[in-house]
Formats: sequence, structure tokens, C-alpha cells
Amino acid sequence: MKKLSIAMLSMVLAGSMLLTGCGGGNTEQTTTDEGTDSATTETAGTEGGVLRMGTNATFPPYEYVDENNEVAGIDADIAAAIADKLGMELEITDMAFDSLIPALQSDTIDIVLAGMTVDPERAEQVNFTDSYATGVQVIIVPEDSDIASPDDLEGKNIGVQTGTTGDLQCTDAYGQEFVKQFDNGPLAVAALLNGQIDCVVIDNEPAKNYVAANEGLKILDTAYADEDYAAAIAKEDTELFEQVNTAIQELKEDGTIASIIEKYIPSDGGSEDTAA
Repeated sequence: MKKLSIAMLSMVLAGSMLLTGCGGGNTEQTTTDEGTDSATTETAGTEGGVLRMGTNATFPPYEYVDENNEVAGIDADIAAAIADKLGMELEITDMAFDSLIPALQSDTIDIVLAGMTVDPERAEQVNFTDSYATGVQVIIVPEDSDIASPDDLEGKNIGVQTGTTGDLQCTDAYGQEFVKQFDNGPLAVAALLNGQIDCVVIDNEPAKNYVAANEGLKILDTAYADEDYAAAIAKEDTELFEQVNTAIQELKEDGTIASIIEKYIPSDGGSEDTAA
């Protein structure tokens, strides 16, 4: 992701990363303990300012920590392209997923790009731009599991990442007592391997990485849900919202976003994630 500085967690994503690199722009990175103490910057929304982006870098290929200990991925590159359009510099803060909307509301950050799904509950708290990509929620299970489809999840212990679509939908469908929340995907997968839960519901792309890195797991053929990803901006920041939404529309029209997604998820690889 890209241009000025990245305040990020020193978080190492479990499993081998199959994806490398990230997009353009001039980037200078700094590190904080929990991704919440980034230096004071200029307010977003004006030419030459700083666009403060929040993400959770445990969601490859949308966001992850690369071999240079920098946040990289689809959302990183899209954010860099948006910042270029606005004539701004990009600063990225890596934080817990369920801290992203509160960080917007407290003016700690200006924008969220984190593979965040558009849903009515979140839309009451933030403004969502046009969708820039679609995703698929899938189910990871042990290879010998008796879970064969979403119909078999009733009464099972389901692992999710706190605050994600999987968390919201599974809690609503099966009840909190059957949903075990984890700070990130790797922790949920580790709990699955240890027999603490029966399955993990998570986005398809990181799921493929987790399964490839951990023997004895598989992804069910039947998806759990489809979803649209969009950038989130605070309700009151209407000027920045219009600027970012226009930039996303232009980046979709000129093929930039499709090209970024293709870089990380080649279409000949059979991915179900596509530009919106």
C-alpha cells in the first residue's frame, strides 16, 4: 500500500506467503506497538495532504506483511492509486479488524481498505464507496470432517475473525455460543488444527493460503456467502467520501483496479474474486 508512512503491527502472518510485492507511490514506513500511535499528520481531503488509511494485515492477498516487514497487497495498491488521484500521500496503520470503524469515528484514520464487506449494520456507522471487488466466504475444515456444506454447521463450533463478515453472519445464524472469535485468521486456523473448533468461516483468498500452509485442512466446495468489498469513510467526512468514490470509479473505468487484482489473483488461477 503506499505513499508516506505506514504505522503497523509487528505481526507475522502464519503460514507461507505465496504472494509478494505491492504497488507504487513513495512510501516511508514507521512502526507502533498496536498500530494506534501513528504520528500527527495533516487532515485528509486537501491537495497535498496525508490520507490516513487503516487496515488489518492478516488477509492475503488483500493485505499482509511482506518479506520487507511492510504492508502489501491489493488494498495497499488500490489505496496508493487513490492517493495518487487525490494528489495526497498515503499513511497506513495496521490494527485489529474490529478497531477499524471506531478508528474512523474517532478521526484516528480517514479511510479503511481492509477487504471490508458492505453490510447494513456497518453502513449505519460509516459511508461505503462503490464496491471495488467481490469476495467469497468459504468454510475450512479438517480433511476428515463430517461437515460437507453450510447446511452442516448447525450445532458446530465455528471459528471466525472478530468483526468480519464471517463473524457477523455466523453469530446471527447460529448464535454466539457456537461462534468462537479470534483476533486474526491464523489464530482461528491454529485453533482448528488443535481441535478447539470444528471449522473456520473466512474469505476465500486467505483461506487458500492457510490451507496450503497447513497440512490436513481443506476448503469445502460450497461457499458460505458472497460479498462486496468497498472503502469505508466516516459519515461526517462527506468531502473526502466524494473524492475517494470518484477516484475509485475512475480507477475501475480505466482498468487500474482490475489490473491490481489480476496481479495478485491471476484470472487463469480460477479465483472467484473479481473487480466489481
